[in-house]
Amino acid sequence: MEDEKRLKELAKELAKGLKTEKDLSTLSRALLKLSVETALGAEMEAHLGYEPHAVSGRNSGNNRNGDSKKRLKGDFGEIEISTPRDRNSSFEPQLIKKGQTRFIQFDEQILALYARGMTTRDIAGVFKEMYSADVSHTLISRVTDAVIDE
Repeated sequence: MEDEKRLKELAKELAKGLKTEKDLSTLSRALLKLSVETALGAEMEAHLGYEPHAVSGRNSGNNRNGDSKKRLKGDFGEIEISTPRDRNSSFEPQLIKKGQTRFIQFDEQILALYARGMTTRDIAGVFKEMYSADVSHTLISRVTDAVIDE
């Protein structure tokens, strides 16, 4: 309950700066980016077994090694996130897996439009118009082909 109360207070504070739908969309994407990166950081901490800059991490055999940038597509459009890396390349994030470039809901939307008879190019146009996301017709074909193969 305490978390919900804190979230409501935060939402109230953030809402003061919102004037348009675009403002809301921008805020939503920024919050999503922050949430994903924070969760990935927590996954890295659990993987290594120590917090950033902790003395216990010295000579542990594996350390943080910066991050890499990744663009994620979803029903929110596109966001660029920083994914943490470790020196031994043994970190396998669970929230956003290596090589993953889109959220699962994104695939579900592609399939729903395809099931309604839209072509892959039509679907790409819809995503460009609605979410300002450049989605190639090749990607859309891969998503629909994967379902057909199953």
